[in-house]
Amino acid sequence: MEVNLTSVSVVRQQLASQQIRPSKRLGQNFLVDANIVNKIVAAVEPDSGDLVIEIGAGLGTLTKALAEHAGAVIAVEKDHRLSPLLQQNLGHLPHVRVIEGDILELPIDTLVSLAGDYGIIKTVGNLPYYVTSPIIMHLLAATVPLASITCMVQREVAQRILASPGTKEYGVLSVAAQAKSVPELVCNVPRTVFYPKPEVDSAVIRLIPREQPFPNAIYEETFFRVVKAAFGQRRKTIGNALKKGLEMPAEAVDELLAKAQIDPMRRGETLSGEEFYQLTEIILRGS
Repeated sequence: MEVNLTSVSVVRQQLASQQIRPSKRLGQNFLVDANIVNKIVAAVEPDSGDLVIEIGAGLGTLTKALAEHAGAVIAVEKDHRLSPLLQQNLGHLPHVRVIEGDILELPIDTLVSLAGDYGIIKTVGNLPYYVTSPIIMHLLAATVPLASITCMVQREVAQRILASPGTKEYGVLSVAAQAKSVPELVCNVPRTVFYPKPEVDSAVIRLIPREQPFPNAIYEETFFRVVKAAFGQRRKTIGNALKKGLEMPAEAVDELLAKAQIDPMRRGETLSGEEFYQLTEIILRGS
């Protein structure tokens, strides 16, 4: 018999049947709102030719909704305690495979190989707040092409990812995410649609990976050194921030900024990803 996994009473019953208390350490807050589930599925746009990799399957609430449309779903869940419930809720779906493990320790290409031949690969997940940034960057670094990354994150983190240069939310995460993808807001999510209720509100965002990210593999280390130096001292001008953060002589920094046609009196948080990339190119090419 089908059960309504967006019902708080059903979620409580299922957890109680395995004597499970939601783990604060793992950031476990189960989504119990069908409307939000539908909005996430609509953002993912799963199709019969798609493989969808879900991060943090929980009880399988979103997994079931995705499976109605996707060709295959690989649901990754770190908490081994939930395995019996995932089998109970998803065992009747032959095109869904549950993998127990930490997504940060699982290469995306390995997960893809488990599902067979799918040309379009999408990822989705309700990300634990304490590892949101590492997971997003792990996905953006995947060696297999991802069509999209749709994720539920803390609203404050969503604002940072989406932030424009010159705003208070704009920082290293903004540049990193926007250099490798085009992010957009799907919807805001109140804390009241989770069990147990978290202390903060959330947001669903979708990132479309760029075919040509700003920092390629050769430039990436230097690119992020420049970005971190610029944001390391937000109150300083970009000239002074780079002098200290990159340990470069003042004359060299002045020459670098002149070649990039960047005013040394600007603050680092006003530079776009393209401008950071331009600085990186000049440093590495010496011209």
